[in-house]
Amino acid sequence: MVNYQQKDFYRVYDLVELVAALRSEGGCPWDREQTHESIRRNFIEEVYEAIEAIDLGDTDLLKEELGDVLLQVVFHALMEQEKGTFNIDDVADGVCKKLVLRHPHVFGDVQVSGTGDVLRNWDEIKKKEKHQKTVGDTLESVAHSLPSLIRAEKVLHKAAKAGYGKIDAAQAADAAKAALADAEKAPTEESIGTLLAAVVKMAEVADIDPEGALEKYTDTFIADVRAKDEAK
Repeated sequence: MVNYQQKDFYRVYDLVELVAALRSEGGCPWDREQTHESIRRNFIEEVYEAIEAIDLGDTDLLKEELGDVLLQVVFHALMEQEKGTFNIDDVADGVCKKLVLRHPHVFGDVQVSGTGDVLRNWDEIKKKEKHQKTVGDTLESVAHSLPSLIRAEKVLHKAAKAGYGKIDAAQAADAAKAALADAEKAPTEESIGTLLAAVVKMAEVADIDPEGALEKYTDTFIADVRAKDEAK
């Protein structure tokens, strides 16, 4: 049994100590066995559950799910602390420095006229930080681990901002029609991928979140199926 003082109210560093206790010699066998890779999916699932709490507008659920996300952050940081590479303070230090650097209009003397300037400055600062010298570098920096629909939207959006593939609504619709025709003739992985990308581009031009649009369609589809079930 680990000697740990229970409290009526715990703070962030109490969580760090709790996870350390779970990972200690006398702690939990399961927690001690975990690696970054073994709990990678847990991290993804916890983030999605927090997003669902936001979508539901459920404050109590959001508090709970953010706690689960925070647990994942602490867990991964502690595993690196055990290796002597970095700890949770280093994580906080890094993100604080990033926020200061990317907000020169707040913490420096840069003048902005609105959100557009803020976002442009953010992108330029990020490029310098990440040593992104070409548009290809910027596109490659979009995380490969993102869901494909979200990754495609981010890549196409960044490319359009740089002048690559910037088209209007009519051109986007024509491209989607052409991609659909090709997919009908030969439904291969490549042709279906091109069709999906064309639809994502249509959504981007129309300022519609393709991920959110598909999510709403799926919910509607389920509701329709339920209605037909009940009508039988």
